[in-house]
Amino acid sequence: MTAARGAADPDRPAPRSPDATTPKDVAANPRLSTWVRVGTDGTVHVQGGKVELGQGILTALTQLAADELEVPVDRVRVYSATTAGGPDEGPTAGSMSVADSGEAVRAACAHLRHLLVAAAARRLGVDPADVDVHDGACFAGDSTATYGELAADLDLDVDIDVSLPGRKPGALTGTSVPRVDLPDKVRGRARFIQDLVLPGQLWGQVVRPPSPAARLVRVDTAEVEASAGVVAVVRDGSFLGVVCDDERRADVAAEVLRSASSWEEHPTLPDQDELATYLREGPVTTFDVDVSGDPDDTAPQVRKLAATYTRPFLAHASMSPSCGLAGWSDDGTAVHVWSHSQNVFGLRRAIAAALGVAPDAVEVEHAEGAGAYGHNGADDAAFDAVLLARAVPGRPVHVRWRRADELSWSPFGSPMAVDLRVCLSSEGRMVCWESDVWSQGHTSRPGFAGSPGLLAGAHVDGGTPLPDPVDPPPERGAGSTRNAVPGYHVPVRRIRGHRRQDVALRTSSLRTLGAYGNVFAIESMVDEVAECAGADPLDFRLVHLDDDRARAVLQAVADHVGWSTRPRGGETGWGLGYARYKAKGAYCAVVAEVEAISDIRVRRVTLAVDVGRVVNPDGVRNQIEGGAVQSTSWTLKEQVTFDRTRITSIDWETYPILRFSESPQVEVLLLDRPELPSVGAGEASQGPTAGAIGNAVAAAVGVRVRDLPITTGKVVAALEA
Repeated sequence: MTAARGAADPDRPAPRSPDATTPKDVAANPRLSTWVRVGTDGTVHVQGGKVELGQGILTALTQLAADELEVPVDRVRVYSATTAGGPDEGPTAGSMSVADSGEAVRAACAHLRHLLVAAAARRLGVDPADVDVHDGACFAGDSTATYGELAADLDLDVDIDVSLPGRKPGALTGTSVPRVDLPDKVRGRARFIQDLVLPGQLWGQVVRPPSPAARLVRVDTAEVEASAGVVAVVRDGSFLGVVCDDERRADVAAEVLRSASSWEEHPTLPDQDELATYLREGPVTTFDVDVSGDPDDTAPQVRKLAATYTRPFLAHASMSPSCGLAGWSDDGTAVHVWSHSQNVFGLRRAIAAALGVAPDAVEVEHAEGAGAYGHNGADDAAFDAVLLARAVPGRPVHVRWRRADELSWSPFGSPMAVDLRVCLSSEGRMVCWESDVWSQGHTSRPGFAGSPGLLAGAHVDGGTPLPDPVDPPPERGAGSTRNAVPGYHVPVRRIRGHRRQDVALRTSSLRTLGAYGNVFAIESMVDEVAECAGADPLDFRLVHLDDDRARAVLQAVADHVGWSTRPRGGETGWGLGYARYKAKGAYCAVVAEVEAISDIRVRRVTLAVDVGRVVNPDGVRNQIEGGAVQSTSWTLKEQVTFDRTRITSIDWETYPILRFSESPQVEVLLLDRPELPSVGAGEASQGPTAGAIGNAVAAAVGVRVRDLPITTGKVVAALEA
């Protein structure tokens, strides 16, 4: 095991201040050698600071690097983040990987191309202006120097010069290059952290408390210590686990240990059916988001509509539970960690803080896990492995969570209640918009709020309690109030956030943070106001939009599905939804077609999307389609359930998700803007899809359900009300 090294240590020099042309990740990691190198075989190796979560970022970065350097994609290797010398680009989150990491990789490759051309000019005895580049080689007349031949002539230990001109995006940008990670996954090859087996590896399991407030009172370890294959039993406060020589034996030993344990429990959870009340009870932090004009000055003759929309706690519900792998050095002074964390540098700092060691004693390397949607259990599983492996220095320990652990101990997406009040003029225009968003914080990633924020770190004796979740600052997209400001022109606005403190259940980043709940509320209310005004939902939106790109996605999806001639009445309803993610990212408009007979079934979802310049069309479509299907599942089925003491949604029966047979037909229309910067696609479709489904259900059944998920029972209750 080797100690970690890299550019993200707290005592490193502060990054240089970026100018207007410096990508922020280059400013934080300016050394060219941190990003790229060239092999003697001509292969270009790019060490990124982002990680592959199933979103295809390694493929997109491969395309950008290959395009800039004019090499085939099969000669480019892009690696997921590692603290061992790679750039610290922060978490892979917020749909910012292409925008941030893509620009950084382009800048690094532009500088590398300049160095290759200069080296070729020296070698060939010509002026750099006379050197042409093609297919991974430099040409001057009849002379050639390949990238591999030039590799030894390069000095990459320099700062990236962002003033060097890059190439105009070439043929690879905008092409559906096949995903570089899919062949292994389709063929079942070992690629995931679950498959990773190191020399001398052992397996561990952790016995979690039965409820969030439980404390371990006593445990009899005699039986499990005498069991075959048990190498170590670890107890530290309320942290309890076992290390075995076989994965199956670890599972069995953990069950024996669980039955031999006694816990003290307390009823600390809120009433599941009164989450809106729970959020309002406080203590809360209240803050203004957007104040323009005074709603009290609105003309008295306008009509006023008011409604509240809610969403429950949501789980990540990844297909495979979280895993972690860790091994300490023989002398117990350094630890190497493998994790499917979204932020390996943040995890390193959190582990170091929890253990009370220097960050350079911890090395974290990304290994792919199940598709991630924010801050799931990956970091916690990694720290479980660190604690168990500490009992057996020199031998790595692999920890795999149980399904029940994943669904009850991973951080949840926060519940929300959104109070909206809208004033409508006699001319049928929205003239006043008031919003109060009630929520818990939407992030408690490791290291946030000055705390390690690791689950086992709160259970060990003398450990650090998990911090109350916070929200990212507005410049990073906010949290509770992400997308709380409607994208429509309304002259008078008052948007406020209310974030509950002293929470009973841990919440953190779940895909879109607060945008899913806010856009569902906004798009539902817009339809309700349009109905009050006697206007078509599409026409009503278009007349309130000043942004031509917003109007374009709405018009594109409406024209494609034949909105103006859609069927009305009967058992089918059509609904619209629209938003620009974080008010600065991708534009997305959605039409949902819903059938409501004995159940609610989404037949078809059609989306039009503008992500600026499209790097990989197939990759964008996959992200948008995946987000729409996930949103359909959230909107119709998903909610965390609990009593006053324990989480009760611990398997696929008690936490149902959308089945393949229930998935809608999804079609994605891309409005390519090659002249504009790229923005991310991963979180653009969830909110608009939810709004479109809610509006389609209302069109189909004649009543509106404002509390997610929209279940058959809630529709029946609304019809009977």
